[in-house]
Amino acid sequence: MAVPKQKSSKARGRKRRTHYKTSAPTVSVCSECQEPKLPHTACPECGAYKGRNVMAGADEE
Repeated sequence: MAVPKQKSSKARGRKRRTHYKTSAPTVSVCSECQEPKLPHTACPECGAYKGRNVMAGADEE
């Protein structure tokens, strides 16, 4: 098994990781209330998911 002869410095490891960047989350629009929401999740504003209300505590409009 290969073993490094020298310890990798912090700078060398950080140089290698310069391309690890976070991206902005994808945002879609709720079909019921037109508010922005994350895809494949219930709308936090109206509680709708796939055209029906799935949250018990959501306000009825």
